[in-house]
Amino acid sequence: MEENIIEIVKLFVEEECKKPKSKYRYDPFPYNLVPMVSHADKLCLQLGGDREVILIAAWLHDIGSIIHGREDHHITGAKTAEEKLKELQYPDEKIEQVKKCILNHRGSQQNERDSIEEQIIAEADVISNFDNIAGIFKAAFIEGKSQEEARKSARQKLQRKWNQLHFESSKNLIQPKYAAAMLLLASVEDE
Repeated sequence: MEENIIEIVKLFVEEECKKPKSKYRYDPFPYNLVPMVSHADKLCLQLGGDREVILIAAWLHDIGSIIHGREDHHITGAKTAEEKLKELQYPDEKIEQVKKCILNHRGSQQNERDSIEEQIIAEADVISNFDNIAGIFKAAFIEGKSQEEARKSARQKLQRKWNQLHFESSKNLIQPKYAAAMLLLASVEDE
């Protein structure tokens, strides 16, 4: 059952990304979700936790953003996840765990996390930023930032993300990319 429900959720999220009304088109699926799920699975294997809950939450963590936009996407995402998982007759206690992971995956929610599953989802989400630096630049340009503003913004965002990591295994996993990003995004003044 585990792999079946995970695959069903994955396909649901992918279909939502493909819809013309998707706020970010298909990009979140290959450039955010696929790497994020991979990182969540690696952290789960190292740190423990309910793998099924972690992988379902990883696929669904940004569903609110995909369907409704970034604002309060953790809240809209938890609601969407609950509706979908109830439709799939997923156990209520596990739905609650998935919802908590989604509600608490954002950096601003770090003091709300009380399970290993929630922390793994948050950490994997942070780590996935280092796999999608082009997406960080794309967002900066969509926001109308100049090239220099985008460079500074990307560097600051990655520094903030690095500082949000709590597990040593997370830092070990991403440290080479973090060091490379800081070097590549440094300006002459930063050196």
